[in-house]
Amino acid sequence: VQLQASGGGLVQDGGSLRLSCSASGRTFSYYYVGWFRQAPGKEREFVATITLSGDTKYYGDSVKGRVTVSKDYAKTTVSLQMNSLKPEDTAVYYCAARDRRIASASYYLTLAQYYDYWGQGTLVTVSS
Repeated sequence: VQLQASGGGLVQDGGSLRLSCSASGRTFSYYYVGWFRQAPGKEREFVATITLSGDTKYYGDSVKGRVTVSKDYAKTTVSLQMNSLKPEDTAVYYCAARDRRIASASYYLTLAQYYDYWGQGTLVTVSS
């Protein structure tokens, strides 16, 4: 199954972007759908994840308070609304999914190796 991330682009410092993740209508069949990002020369970093029910969300410390992950039931996508963007948010953003429930989710879901499926990324560039 291919995950598809979209919505990246060029935005000015302080601006907003909304990213979307879809999986051929299967997006809501995964137990968790998450977002990671990777800047040039840096390791992949956890951004956010959401559970199937949509009731539980986790956020990375570097983006907490500035991003919101949500499920769009009409479009069967998972969205990442990013506000107050900074140049250091510049990265390729990836969506990922996990099929199975995991204990201690708030810890393990911040780690890329615990996701089963990955999509190609979408580039977000924040200019100063």
